[in-house]
Amino acid sequence: MSRQSYQKSLQELREDVLYLSELVAERVRGALAALEDKDVQKAQEIIEGDHEINRIYLDLEKDCIDLIALQQPVASDLRFIASSFKIITDLERIGDLATNLAQYAIDAEGDLYTEVDIQRIGDAALDMVDQAMDAYDTKDSDLCFSVAEHDDELDDMCDTASETIVRDIMTSDDFEGDGDIDVEEFLVDVRRLLLTVRDLERVGDHAVNIAARTLYMLDNDDSLLF
Repeated sequence: MSRQSYQKSLQELREDVLYLSELVAERVRGALAALEDKDVQKAQEIIEGDHEINRIYLDLEKDCIDLIALQQPVASDLRFIASSFKIITDLERIGDLATNLAQYAIDAEGDLYTEVDIQRIGDAALDMVDQAMDAYDTKDSDLCFSVAEHDDELDDMCDTASETIVRDIMTSDDFEGDGDIDVEEFLVDVRRLLLTVRDLERVGDHAVNIAARTLYMLDNDDSLLF
């Protein structure tokens, strides 16, 4: 492979990683919309589309391996390829979380705890993913640290949401007397809501991983990796 072809392959890898990130973010946004609207058809489309994410991931994994094995890159190019390899893994896992969210939309029986703003939490998590990928695209080290700082805010939002749900269960009178509530069904929905919050927090965690790998790629700085 000529030097010009090699550089073109590196650029194509970058573009393909960015495309995967856009696709994954679109899946998460769609799943959040399905949750809000109780749109079972939309949720099912997201679940069925997970194979596309997996296919692209495997193709990019092969590209990374081939570039390392066949071109034996050094220094910054090696860090770029290795970091891209790690980043696509985080993106694929965000895609899996989108599938989880879509399944919750299908299984949900009704509205619970409207004071817990799932859409706001989801938007915050997706903003982190977008910011992390912007850092990767524009080679902006400062953005990497910004993503890590925003993770504390997301964690606080998720902790508050989970505490609100658990506190309301502990103090609720719904389980007393001859109420109409189906306790078993209610608890299943509560568990599903807690899992929704947990999965959105994990989206943020993967965004931090992407930012950490990007920082390492750019500056050989591993301070966000640990």
